[in-house]
Amino acid sequence: MVLLLVLLVAAVLAVLVLGHWYVWRRLVRDTTRGPGPARRAGTAVFVAGPLLMVGALVAERSGAPFPLQRALAWPGFLWMALALYLLVGVVAGEVVRPLAVRLLARRARTAEPRVREPETVPAAPRPAPDAPHRPDRPEPAGPVPRGTGDPSRRLLVSRVVGGAAAAAAVGTVGRGTYGVLRGPRVKRVTVPLTRLPRAAHGFRIAVVSDIHLGPVLGRGFAQRVVDTVNATQPDLIAVVGDLVDGSVKDLGPAAAPLARLSARHGAYFVTGNHEYFSGAEQWVAEVRTLGLHPLENARTELPYFDLAGVNDLQGESEGRGPDFAKALGDRDPARACVLLAHQPAQIHEAVRRGVDLQLSGHTHGGQLWPGNLIAAAANPTVAGLERYGDTQLYVSRGAGAWGPPTRVDAPSDVTVIELAATRA
Repeated sequence: MVLLLVLLVAAVLAVLVLGHWYVWRRLVRDTTRGPGPARRAGTAVFVAGPLLMVGALVAERSGAPFPLQRALAWPGFLWMALALYLLVGVVAGEVVRPLAVRLLARRARTAEPRVREPETVPAAPRPAPDAPHRPDRPEPAGPVPRGTGDPSRRLLVSRVVGGAAAAAAVGTVGRGTYGVLRGPRVKRVTVPLTRLPRAAHGFRIAVVSDIHLGPVLGRGFAQRVVDTVNATQPDLIAVVGDLVDGSVKDLGPAAAPLARLSARHGAYFVTGNHEYFSGAEQWVAEVRTLGLHPLENARTELPYFDLAGVNDLQGESEGRGPDFAKALGDRDPARACVLLAHQPAQIHEAVRRGVDLQLSGHTHGGQLWPGNLIAAAANPTVAGLERYGDTQLYVSRGAGAWGPPTRVDAPSDVTVIELAATRA
């Protein structure tokens, strides 16, 4: 097991080094004429960036002093996103590069002036047999090839393609970071439930997932999320895991605005996998003091339906994993049931237990394209509403972000689920 872990770490580091070397080669070495201030500065960036990125990851997971985590998090995690899109841009540039070189070469040949044919002149007399032989400078065998071999042309193309890739990467990361920091947008979804009574038609549940308070997203971000949720005037609030990335000691003040969450039937909380990296037991106690109701493999009977919650799968590492029998056993099957479960993968057990609707997060909708392809391979649903047998699953993209405070093609959201009764 240890050997496998070592090999995995070695493989990840090798990919990291080779990826950065490849991007450095295209954006720094190929765009500079030789050793000099520009190349040294570019090389320094490509050395410092990955070091800060690894440092930010290690500091967060090892529980390093919080000021150190904050100092490393912004540059380290932003470099993670920037490096990804620099790589995407450089790979895309490989398609454009040879075409651009050939186009410039063709234009250069077209612009060359026509050379007049030399007039025929009498041949020079042959030297006398006894004259000393003086060989002339040899003439070239043919014209010097022009085009792809022209160093100045290659340099121009490298600068144009590299500059475009860098500009696109910076623009993409900048826009994606702004989208996260401004706070989540409200998404509204209507979900019909066959066992829901008519009296509950229009009942609104505000679903909040993956806030990820930590060294980057702090108290101000938590307040923006609370303001967004309260503005929807929900009947019930469901916080479905991954609230924090850090200890209560470090992030308790950042989470304090959650005490102002307001809904007629209260706010409920279930753990996500990141709570178990941050002291889940302490955070369950902390959110209770903030007025949220933790559902640790538990169920509560609301006036119109049952609301249940199960622990995240990561809790199994501490002997506190999901217990569907405890949360859903002995309930009245005639009543509708809404289940809070952080990971979409828990849907299969929800189907077996006759749950009407499961509310989840965890995937971030992929967060950084093409991360949605990876998320789709690991989760039955990446984002949105889907049906599994008689059970419906809604997956929120989440309100915050893990790692880079950046989202691309996966905007953050707070979802208002409006329940609809189908019975007459």
